[in-house]
This record gives sequence, C-alpha cells and structure tokens, in this order.
Amino acid sequence: MTTLYIVRHAEAEGNIYRRIHGWYDSLITENGYRQIAALRERFLDIPVDAVYSSDLFRTMTTARAVYEPKGLELHTRRNLREISMGCWEDRTWGEVSRFDTESYQRYCACDPAWKNRGGESRDEARKRIYGAVLGLAHAHPGQTVAIFAHGDVIRCLQAEVLHIPTPEMKALPHCDNTGVTCLRVEGDRVEMVFRSDNSHLSPELSTLGRQQWWRKKGDGYDVSFWFRPMSGEEDRGLYESLYTGTWSELYGTTADCPAASLADRAFQTAKRYPETLICGMLNDQPGGLLQLDLEQGAERKAGHVTFLALRADLRKKGIAPQLLGQAISTFRKLGRDKVELLCAQANGPAQRFYRAHGFEKAAQIPGAHGPLDLLEKYIGYRPRPELS
Repeated sequence: MTTLYIVRHAEAEGNIYRRIHGWYDSLITENGYRQIAALRERFLDIPVDAVYSSDLFRTMTTARAVYEPKGLELHTRRNLREISMGCWEDRTWGEVSRFDTESYQRYCACDPAWKNRGGESRDEARKRIYGAVLGLAHAHPGQTVAIFAHGDVIRCLQAEVLHIPTPEMKALPHCDNTGVTCLRVEGDRVEMVFRSDNSHLSPELSTLGRQQWWRKKGDGYDVSFWFRPMSGEEDRGLYESLYTGTWSELYGTTADCPAASLADRAFQTAKRYPETLICGMLNDQPGGLLQLDLEQGAERKAGHVTFLALRADLRKKGIAPQLLGQAISTFRKLGRDKVELLCAQANGPAQRFYRAHGFEKAAQIPGAHGPLDLLEKYIGYRPRPELS
C-alpha cells in the first residue's frame, strides 16, 4: 500500500492580490513563507520516500518544506499543475465577474461545460490530476510520497476519489494554503484518509481564515477590484481628494499640499500612457488608485510606484494588496524584477504595510517634510536561500 500526501502550495500572489493564477507562475508571499515553516515542522517526523511537485515556482518552493530536511530530490511534473485558466490568466476576479459574467457564474457553479479559451475544463483537469497521482502511486509501491499541487486540481482529485460529479464539486470545502490531503493506494483502489487538513497553521497564518470570499455566509468584507484608466474631472477630483487626505493624515494639515500640481502632471502623463494612472473599481464605485512611473528606475530594472491610495472606509479589510498586485503585474510584463516606492519614515501605517508585503529599505533620501525611505520589493524568481 502506498501513502500519498497531497499538499497545496503556500500562500501565493494570486491568493492575496485576488488575481487568477492557474498556469501563471506566481511567487510566494511573506505569510506563505511562514506557512512553509509550519509545514516543515508538521512533516519532520513523517517518513517520506519521494517528493513531487508541479513545475511552477509556488509548488516547487513549498516542497522545500519536505525534501530539503529529508535530503531528497525534488521531481517536477507538468501534469500536477493547476487548472489552466486560459484567457483569464492574471486577470482579477473582479474583472472576470464583471465583464465575463456568464462564464464566471458557470465556473463558480462547477458547470462541466465551463472552459475558457486556451484553458481546460474541470473534467479534463480531473482526468489529468487523477492519472498523474495514480501513476506516482504505482511508481512507488509500498512507499510514502509527498505531492505538491494546487487548490482547484486538489478539489478535482478529491471529487474523483470520492466519486462526486463535477456539478456537485462546489459542495467540497476549499483547501487552505499548505493544506494536506492523505490518500492510500493499493492497485487501483484509492482510499481518502483525510482531506484539506490545515491543523499545522495558526489562525494568523491561515489564508482562508483571513478571507471571506469562500464563505457562503459571513460578516466579513471581501471584494475584488477591477481596474480602469483614470481620466476626466471626476477622476481628477478623486485623485486630489485621496492625495489631500493622505497628506492631512501624515502632516496634520493640508497646507502646502501639492495635490493639484501633481494631478496636473499625472493626468497629462496618462494621456500618453493610460497604464500609469489606474482606478480600482468595486462594482461601479471607485475604491482606490494606483499611479506608476514607467521611466524612473527602469535602468535598474525597477518599476516605480508614485502613489497608491485606498478609500478610508476600505482600509484594514485586506483590499490594499490588490493595488500592489496590479503594479506588480504591470511591471513584470515590462521585464522589471523589482518594484520600488518612496515612503515617509514618519508614515508608520504605510511603513508597516509595505514591509509586511516584502518591501525592504534600499536607501534614504531627504524630503521637504522629513526623510523618505526608498523601499524595494523583488518580484523575480529568485529562491530564498533559507525558508523562514
């Protein structure tokens, strides 16, 4: 009898930026690395003979929790990848729910007929993942194997093992990041021992514990932005309002606030480069804005965030990272491997937010109202030498 541990990857960019990452190769978040450390502790006393993962960064990195402490080799398999989302890849859930509503609703309902252009259906994914996992079990008779895969294909695998038809898959609970499913395989008989267990995660580490999108009922607040270019007087008013509010909170006054002159410059640039001034929309209402500079830092392969702001009533609800996600998506497509921004040292909330999301101080420069930190976040595929 072969024992299989099927593990979902640690928290990745798509999970907190609310972007659709199937075959898109996203990175692990800061909290994701803490989840990997907890997973490592869970598996320390569990004998494992072989470790496999999909060939994407987020699974290969998570697999280090098991194969490195045990001195094993990591084997990668393309057929362990997430469901291919085709034309939805790296779009936000807010965008597809608004502009591709029928297909989005069929996806959420686990309609067997759902399939994106360039992607695959759940029935195709079920066949693929079940065949891949059964093949690995037969390749390791009598051994214990750890397999690192992705959330939706793990649900597909669970449905296949439990003989749940695709339209009824929506009743299966979602698997938390680094959640573990255990199977026992003997011949073609597959037994589910347990599924989607995240007992190694504290409430602070659990991704699903901090989100509300997956709950049918709940008193939490979970939204997903869609993004559009900013233009016109109404958008200019929003820019000046958010900038003035940020200035007032930081300095206790609106005196000397350069909101009007900065808006002039921002909207003039946006006429040539619409992607530099973006509004985050919640249904029909503006929720925040993102201003980018495509030239500053380009010689260092860095993308510069000039201004990032969220409506005051939306703060502390886990929404702001989506603005970061849009910046990272934009700059990564331009070949940049860092995102940078200036943050006042006196702005404690902003300092804590950016550092919690992987920004580090690269330099300090003088500012008219106090010192500014140049903060940088690496967005390339460089593995950490040590997991923490």
